[in-house]
Amino acid sequence: MLCHLYEKFIASVSIQHTAHFWTDSTIVIYWLSSLPSRWQAFVANRVSEIQHATKGCTWNHVADEDNPADIISRGMTPAQLQYEKLWFEGPLWLRHEMSTWPSKLPEEEIDPTFLEEKKVVALPVTPESPNELFSLRSSLFSLVRLVAALRRFVHNVRQRHERLAGFLTHPEHEQALKFLTHLAQRESFPAEISTLSKKNSISPSSSLSKLNPILVDGILCVGGRLAKAPVSENRKHPMILSHHHPLARLVLQHYHSKHFHCGQQLLVSTVRERFWITRIRSLANSVIHECVRCFRSKPKVLEQLMADLPSERVSPAPPFLRVSVDYCGPFLIKYPVRRSVATKQFVAIFVCLVTKAVHLELASDLSSEAFMAALKRFVARRGKPALIMCDKATNFVGAKRQLDELRQLFIEQTFQNSVTCGANEEGIEFRFIPARSPNFGGLWEAAVKSFKGHFKRAIGERILQYDEMTTVLSQIEAILNSRPLTPISNDPTDFDALTPGHFLIQRPLTAIPEPSLETVQTNRLSMWQQAQDYVRQVWNKWSTQYLSDLHNRTKWTRKRDNVFIGTLVLLKEDRLPPLKWKLGRVIDIHAGSDGNIRVVIKKAQDGQYQRAISKVCVLPIRDNLQSEQN
Repeated sequence: MLCHLYEKFIASVSIQHTAHFWTDSTIVIYWLSSLPSRWQAFVANRVSEIQHATKGCTWNHVADEDNPADIISRGMTPAQLQYEKLWFEGPLWLRHEMSTWPSKLPEEEIDPTFLEEKKVVALPVTPESPNELFSLRSSLFSLVRLVAALRRFVHNVRQRHERLAGFLTHPEHEQALKFLTHLAQRESFPAEISTLSKKNSISPSSSLSKLNPILVDGILCVGGRLAKAPVSENRKHPMILSHHHPLARLVLQHYHSKHFHCGQQLLVSTVRERFWITRIRSLANSVIHECVRCFRSKPKVLEQLMADLPSERVSPAPPFLRVSVDYCGPFLIKYPVRRSVATKQFVAIFVCLVTKAVHLELASDLSSEAFMAALKRFVARRGKPALIMCDKATNFVGAKRQLDELRQLFIEQTFQNSVTCGANEEGIEFRFIPARSPNFGGLWEAAVKSFKGHFKRAIGERILQYDEMTTVLSQIEAILNSRPLTPISNDPTDFDALTPGHFLIQRPLTAIPEPSLETVQTNRLSMWQQAQDYVRQVWNKWSTQYLSDLHNRTKWTRKRDNVFIGTLVLLKEDRLPPLKWKLGRVIDIHAGSDGNIRVVIKKAQDGQYQRAISKVCVLPIRDNLQSEQN
């Protein structure tokens, strides 16, 4: 009632206040100072309502003689009430400082029987762990041999006059297997075994009731309906095992390896000739999934959400200011010399990261000198780039080393001649993607594929001479630079589809030239304004249409769990069968701007490797699974 009165009062006035509530009930003070879940339902509901209504307020205890509410609850005549100062003015200590007010809680102890506390009966349950015997060996055959040897030792100690010697026999192995099965059944189905030994039946609520279990030599077996079938006794009455027990997993692993790493269907059918394991299919899938041999024969590489495009690709820049380079080939080429022998040569493909414009250069071989020569020809025709991205091919690494040396030498010379030269040109920045990770360089890999497609369809297996090869490369370069970057518009007033050629010569390289404007009077034509407007239209179309088409993720659309340091992995090799892939352990990881791991450094027997996760397979072993869970 006090809380409801307080809510009505607060709703009718708007003042800043700190409310204090008083009660002479010590039990109520204790109730309100604890969680409602401690008390009986009747008290808990009201305590919860009071605590919610008086949130942020304080509850205090007041003595009976200072409580004005007692005047009404105990009764008083009107003649007496008109002289009662406690009723009209309250207790005297309210006029003093708050530090002199009575304490919040009384000093006397409360009898727990008056608190109506909820009685909670909780019994600590400790799950019984399997016998340590099942963890001594990692295979069923080794465990059975161990138990058979221990049973022979016990027999020889007890029966000294009938000692057994020699190799362990098949009956000893069978007795050891039955002993292990009986021990596992006593740990998994104690109630069913006890009931069957007394009543020859089990409870209908048991999980084994549909199997009609029976006891055969103290071992729980399937009764079933195959008693009259012309099959072996083990097939008629297989021994029952729980899928939670480690012996069941050892049995499945044994049969899986015995039958040359068979699949689920064959594994289940062969195991049920001797054992009946509950929920065997899910356990069989787990065993097959965790089999390292099966995984190595058909490994699965890691995946991660496709990363955002780098700023080099989505920031406007002049053509070929930021480029990527890749090699393709070899191609056989003859020189116009009598009886000349065809030589292998390669094509260096430079791709602009912004406009996707392509530049093709012929390289005589895979040496650093040949690449440097191709780079110089590219710079002479297209201008000096600020950034070159490529993969970690050996010739590219060598070229970067030479470029660094040349750049350092250039900087030193310009420093010495700073007064006369007056400028210091910037060197070319090389940036490498992880080795054997073509998905990091999809832009130039697509250009390589397009070039090969045009070249093979047009030339086939023919051997070209040098001048014929350079002519074909120039024509293919023009075709690649005339490909639309955006879908062709249906608007008749719109200019042609945006192509890399628009950024190079303001039209596709394979398009017919526009008519000459030499006959137009100069005062009627502002060429600078027209050129600027054309450039604005081209870049506007690049930013509104081309960039919008880059939103979609064609694959790797879902975020996956990251790989951890210390994970045992396989290193994918495209030219080797999976069983010969190298084993290694992750020693370092590189996270992207979004926190996802896409590049790892792996340590193997022959050194360290930096690879993308698309070239890494995580082995399904216990250490890796535990690290993922942690």
